[in-house]
Amino acid sequence: MNDLVSVKRDEAVCDSLQVAEKFKKNHQHVLEAIDKMTVENSTVAGMFFQSTYKADNGHTYRKFYMNRDGFSLLAMGFTGKKALEWKLQYIKAFNAMEAMLKERNTQLWAEQRKNGKLTRQAETDTIKELVEYAKAQGSEHANMLYTTYSKLANQMAGIKDRELASISQLNELTFIENIILNQIRVGMEQGMNYKDIYKGCKKQIELFKDIAYLNVG
Repeated sequence: MNDLVSVKRDEAVCDSLQVAEKFKKNHQHVLEAIDKMTVENSTVAGMFFQSTYKADNGHTYRKFYMNRDGFSLLAMGFTGKKALEWKLQYIKAFNAMEAMLKERNTQLWAEQRKNGKLTRQAETDTIKELVEYAKAQGSEHANMLYTTYSKLANQMAGIKDRELASISQLNELTFIENIILNQIRVGMEQGMNYKDIYKGCKKQIELFKDIAYLNVG
C-alpha cells in the first residue's frame, strides 16, 4: 500500500503516471486534466508540481506529483467499482504516510532514530570484521555482506526507507540489528563458516519475531 504514496518536499504525494496506470487512464489525458485545473485556479496549482520520468524507450517525459487534495480533485471524476476500490486504497495510503510524517516530527522518533544509528554503526563495524573473516574463508564477494545484512534487517523489520519508518519499526530494527551483530561475533568466535553465520542470524531473528508475536515484513 505504501507503494502508492511517497514523500516529496516533506509531504505525502502520489504521481500521475501511477494514478493513470491504476485507474486505467491514458496518462496524456491525465496530464491534460491536471494542466486544465492548474491553469484555471492558482489554489489548485499548489496541489501539484511537475516532474519527469524516463520511459523504456529512453525518452524523458513529464509527470506530476500531487498531494491528497490534488489526488481527490483529479480522481473525483473516476467512476466504477474498480475506481472506487483504488480510491479507497489511495486514501488508506495517504492516511498511513501522513501519520508517519506526523510521528517523524516527534522527539521520540528523533531519539529512536538516533539510537538506531548508533546500533547500525556497531553492526557495520562488526560486519567489517566479518568481511575480512569471509575473505579468509575464500569468499570472492565478501564486500556484498554489508548489503546482504542490511537487506535482511530491513526486510525483517518491514522497512524500505529508514527515514520513513515508524517508531515501532525503528525499535524493532534496533533489536534485529543487535541480534545480527551479536550472532556475527559469536559465529566468528566459534569459527563458523560465514554462510552459516548468516543462516544463524536469520534463524535468531525469526525466533525473536515469533516470540514477540510480530509478523515478518
